[in-house]
Amino acid sequence: MSNTIISTDFNFPGQKSIYHGKVREVYTLENNLLLMVATDRLSAFDVVMPKGIPYKGQILNQIATKMMRDTEDLVPNWLIATPDPNVAVGEACEPFKVEMVIRGYMSGHAAREYKAGKRMLCGVAMPEGMKENDRFPQPIITPATKAEMGDHDEDISREDILKRGIVSEEDYLQLEDYTRKLFQRGSEIAAKRGLILVDTKYEFGKTKDGKVVLIDEIHTPDSSRYFYVEGYEERQKNNEPQKQLSKEFVRQWLIQNGFQGLEGQKVPFMSDEYIETVSERYIELYENITGEKFVKADVSNIHERIENNVLDYLSKD
Repeated sequence: MSNTIISTDFNFPGQKSIYHGKVREVYTLENNLLLMVATDRLSAFDVVMPKGIPYKGQILNQIATKMMRDTEDLVPNWLIATPDPNVAVGEACEPFKVEMVIRGYMSGHAAREYKAGKRMLCGVAMPEGMKENDRFPQPIITPATKAEMGDHDEDISREDILKRGIVSEEDYLQLEDYTRKLFQRGSEIAAKRGLILVDTKYEFGKTKDGKVVLIDEIHTPDSSRYFYVEGYEERQKNNEPQKQLSKEFVRQWLIQNGFQGLEGQKVPFMSDEYIETVSERYIELYENITGEKFVKADVSNIHERIENNVLDYLSKD
């Protein structure tokens, strides 16, 4: 679809390198700046889908920006400015090679593991007698190693992270503390919107001064799962699926069409009509998560718009 941004190849003043992630493209600039472009690419089961989703990059970038602002009193973050609806500019950091996944409820990957008979996830015990989407007695942290594009993130325990020297013990304790604080704040923000923050992941980096900061995205539908508070208890009681706001609806569609990112499986065909429904769902997610009306940016020439906005920002910097 022509009104989406799938890839970028900008050449900004002072540009040193580009990194192409699953969804975001990261430009390293002089003066210790990082510029992150949120594309409209859709990733599920660690596989990038062949078509972009209109406005998805804008939605992710704007939710992440809002949530960073709403949590910066608790946890320092990398963000400096958002010169374009799809762009965030921040302080360059050395990313930690783990994603801090925290789960308040037994859903998604945790539920799939539980159904397979496992009662330990990343070295953390899951109680007996739980059913899918039940609340854990306390949120559990289940880290994952960060995969390169095309590879799968892998579960890892705190013990293995420390044993393999992926993160120092001092830094890891800081990551755990920040993760719990952010999840608590995210849960409070969600509750005000009539939502439950089910699970999410956070990524952290270290600045050149050695400070641990939150990077990437936060509390977006790509990194988080939300349920509606209304009807939650009733659905659990009746063993019904929860009404949710997350990328899970895409995963479920893929599973129904025979795709889970496994070797030999092909991504099912996504019609323009289906892509349009995914875009509409993302807009619904935005409005529910933020409590604000989504304002569509001009997508007649997204690349040109981004380039002009970034050049304008950098010339004033």
